[in-house]
Amino acid sequence: MLRLLLAASLLPLAASAQSITRVNPTNWWVGMKNGSVQLLVYGPQAGTLSYTVNYPGVKLVKASTVENPNYAFLDLTIAATAKPGTVSIVGKKGTQTVTQKWELLARDNTVKAQGVTQADLIYLAMPDRFANGDPSNDKFADLADPNMDRANPFFRHGGDLQGAAQRIGYLKDLGMTAVWFTPVLENDQPLTNEGGTMRAAYHGYGFTDHYTVDRRLGGNAAYKAYVRQAHAAGLKVVQDAVYNHVGINHWFVKDLPMKSWLHQWPTYTNTSYRQQPITDPHAAQIDRRVTLDGWFVPFLPDLNQQNPYVANFLIQHAIWSVETFGVDAWRIDTYMYNDQPFMNRCNAALLTEYPKIHIFGESSVTSIVDQAYYVKNKIDFPFKSNQPGGLDFVVEGAMLAGLKEVGTPAATGWDNGPQRLYQALAQDAVYQDPTKLVTFIDNHDHNRFLSEVGEDFDRYKIGLTWLLTTRGIPSLYYGTEILMKNFKDPTDAEVRKDFPGGWPGDKENKFTAAGRSQKENEAFNFVRTLATYRRTHPALHSGKLMQYLPENGLYVYFRYDASGTVMVATNTTDKAAALPTARFAERMSGFNKARNVLNGETLSSLATLQLPAKTAVVLELMK
Repeated sequence: MLRLLLAASLLPLAASAQSITRVNPTNWWVGMKNGSVQLLVYGPQAGTLSYTVNYPGVKLVKASTVENPNYAFLDLTIAATAKPGTVSIVGKKGTQTVTQKWELLARDNTVKAQGVTQADLIYLAMPDRFANGDPSNDKFADLADPNMDRANPFFRHGGDLQGAAQRIGYLKDLGMTAVWFTPVLENDQPLTNEGGTMRAAYHGYGFTDHYTVDRRLGGNAAYKAYVRQAHAAGLKVVQDAVYNHVGINHWFVKDLPMKSWLHQWPTYTNTSYRQQPITDPHAAQIDRRVTLDGWFVPFLPDLNQQNPYVANFLIQHAIWSVETFGVDAWRIDTYMYNDQPFMNRCNAALLTEYPKIHIFGESSVTSIVDQAYYVKNKIDFPFKSNQPGGLDFVVEGAMLAGLKEVGTPAATGWDNGPQRLYQALAQDAVYQDPTKLVTFIDNHDHNRFLSEVGEDFDRYKIGLTWLLTTRGIPSLYYGTEILMKNFKDPTDAEVRKDFPGGWPGDKENKFTAAGRSQKENEAFNFVRTLATYRRTHPALHSGKLMQYLPENGLYVYFRYDASGTVMVATNTTDKAAALPTARFAERMSGFNKARNVLNGETLSSLATLQLPAKTAVVLELMK
């Protein structure tokens, strides 16, 4: 049915008056490093018009038509001498003339594209589930999904950008320096049947208009306002991008420019979700193609980035988003399923325009080799990625597996307990720069961290200590700091519950200390203490990492630079342990005392450390 629908969208239309209803990008700027832009012009029979552009410094280099007569693609060059103003795009056919206005703007000097580094701590939140600041935009009758019902875990709940803006102070108090929202672009998707339940696209990963922020979140104006407020408060903003697919209700899917705009198959073909065929030197081409070109799910059509028009559309949208909204970093969904030469081209375009921006993609893999393939690496792959960073799924897996063994006999096993994290980090040599990887211990697609470690508070504290003190750029999932829990059972809605207190009338407000339980405040304060220290001490967030081979369940590593040295020592066993420190002389020589960062106590002797069972200590070494 879907394939027939897509083919039908390319059938010749009856003759009608020509008009232009849409131009993407919706605007551009003078003074960009790349002076070329390709306009997608859309409207009834827009592709049958002959186009001219008469504006000083703007030249129409080429006008292209495609299979669908409703589209034209105009290649423009914008000279360095061009001034801001309104460009008239004129299309003619016979006696008919169609004029479309298109804005050429001046670039502003607002802060943007600052990048994120190891000095940052990113807070990941789902806007629909975080806070509702404007109930008037909760639902709209003219959208494909007009529902909002907080009692239904699969429907939209009304969270928005205004609500998130009202909680910026909370993030600052917690010690965050950056915020990453799941996608904010329009998802005008109908409810979809997933596993027998009808679900909304509240997650944001099914775009239906690249140039419009979803009005249920507040629209473009609210997103611009949020970024401005975040920057004023010292918070950076990460935008979540999707190149691999769009929503089934995307306007251009309803009227495809050409068949090759999407990956088409004789019958519906899903991706295998398998990572191995991409790096396997023995892989069959069909397995590789299914991984890359198969659709993620039936309602998310797979874009063909080898089509040059698709590639230009996506690259220009990325640049437009950074320039329009002023975001600082770029997270890319489903990175491994994209055409990798296209990804290199897109990454290069962003970095050319914004040299400090950080780019990190989601490649959900389980091996170091596969993870390295998708970032700058030192392995002799036939394809070399230029992606600066990536989400570190390997370290997440190592941390969780090791933490589950804390306090058990397995903690001292040959390859178990802290050995898992040690061994993952020991392979960092494959990366060009492992410090640019974004680390995490849970997210919107995984089980909640507290549940993963058996709701064991000691394991919880060890895990957060590792996350905030080892190499990489740490990311914290919303609610982890207040002990939100759950497994993805029966669905991922269980790990995407509303943040208590984010809605008017909530019985509990866990944005405040008064609304949190004693244990929740203990967790919140633990995160805040470590995050605050981390933010103000470069040795911890950006210093070199030296780790020592774990022995008997005891794991020690150091972060250090010219300004200081921080020691992290973890006892993963169920018994208190004495840790002689002579073995660590390479890093501890010259230091004779320390301050415990987590409780403020001073240690007057460092010869032997007393480590309680199931505990990690963070020590600022002093002379």
